[in-house]
Amino acid sequence: MTIRLRAHHLLCLLTYVGKGYSPAFTVNYDVIAERLSGGEDILLVSGPDDICAPLLDGPEPHCRNESVVERDRLAARDVGDVLALPIQPGVRLDLDAAILARLRQAFSVGGVRKACGGCEWSELCGAIAAGGFAETKVRRPIVQD
Repeated sequence: MTIRLRAHHLLCLLTYVGKGYSPAFTVNYDVIAERLSGGEDILLVSGPDDICAPLLDGPEPHCRNESVVERDRLAARDVGDVLALPIQPGVRLDLDAAILARLRQAFSVGGVRKACGGCEWSELCGAIAAGGFAETKVRRPIVQD
């Protein structure tokens, strides 16, 4: 199967430790983190994605706000620069151990955090990065050939 993600969630998954907006959101994200760790690929989408799904039934879900669309735009640009890949709807991405490490390194030095401005989780994510991403749920083992 394939996991549908919007661009800024490529950053969120780097520091996800099991905290979220609601219990349903966290349960859903835990499942997605497990699937990503198991090697499922990502299909980049525009707008609400598989992570947003539990929020869509609520009144005025923030995932449809213009500020979130701008967050996607900034994340796509910065992640694309780090990976030297187009980060746009329709692109498929295999989040292997090397890509995950490159993104986490860039995140830890602030190279891909422009999209995080004004995010309520930014301080937590910064602390997780400063701690070496130790408790994160998305993990990919390095495969030796």
